[in-house]
Amino acid sequence: MKRETLEKYQVYIYLVAIILGLLLGAGFPQSADALEAFLWPVLGLLLYTTFTQVPLAHLKDAFSKPRFMAAAVVGNFVVLPFIVWGLMTLGPEQSAIQLGILLVLLVPCTDWFMTFTHLGGGDTPHAIAFSPISLLLQLILLPVYLWAFLGAEVTTGVIQRELIAAFLGLIVLPLCAAFLTEKWAERQPARQRVLKVFGWLPVPLLTVVVFSIAATQVNVVLGSLGLLWQLLLIFVAFLVIAGLLSRVLSRLFQLPSTQGRVLAFSLGSRNSFVVLPLALTLPPSFELAVVVIVFQSLVELFGMAAYLWWVPRKLYPLSDSHGFSE
Repeated sequence: MKRETLEKYQVYIYLVAIILGLLLGAGFPQSADALEAFLWPVLGLLLYTTFTQVPLAHLKDAFSKPRFMAAAVVGNFVVLPFIVWGLMTLGPEQSAIQLGILLVLLVPCTDWFMTFTHLGGGDTPHAIAFSPISLLLQLILLPVYLWAFLGAEVTTGVIQRELIAAFLGLIVLPLCAAFLTEKWAERQPARQRVLKVFGWLPVPLLTVVVFSIAATQVNVVLGSLGLLWQLLLIFVAFLVIAGLLSRVLSRLFQLPSTQGRVLAFSLGSRNSFVVLPLALTLPPSFELAVVVIVFQSLVELFGMAAYLWWVPRKLYPLSDSHGFSE
């Protein structure tokens, strides 16, 4: 089986894991403590292996593609944040849900969007070049967005010692370790096989994560089922708006169709599992944020399956007369 096949059908694996986790959590609630302790090292390993798939050691490659890079940065970090804020106001007026929506929709994906770009016939080297820039910008700008859209009182209320520790231990540390691993692998071509093996790990590791979350948060999940329809409409609307926005920006920045496809997948996919550790450390009153993030990732994966038809066939057909050359 190819890695792309595993990633293409990962949503069904996660659904099964969530159902099994809910059944375990409901039937054996005493297992929650053990699973919760097990969850943190798995999350750290997940983020480390994921970050090794982001070309952190090749930041300079991004500057060789200025037109596409400008479109991707403007779309993801200037235009989309205001769209996300607007969508947030359409949802339930609960701080936990609003925070979850912001956390998961404000940060663009840095790994599996490259796989979907490849499957959708996009210019994969442009996706690879944008990933490290995207990751660094979202880590810097996310606190700014939260402060701007939620206000200082809510933002300072959730930024506690546990959240800072999770950010340092589960994001900064794996990020630095991944960078060192990439530099180590560069020295000998044979070592690149290690990174390829790591590329197989995010899907099974994320399966373990969503299973553990479903089992440990079963009461929260079951108690919030009535909210999922509202969240579904918000997340589907986001996917549609993101695709149409990519079309507008592609014309504005005169991108060829293959680069426009990259832009569409970048705008439509989000970094849910990078913000998941932060949500898990929030105060108890914000536990619904975890449900929002996990649910969004499932909606997005079905959305990416739809994108694989919509983007190359309707938004960016190669015969499109509006496509621009390099």
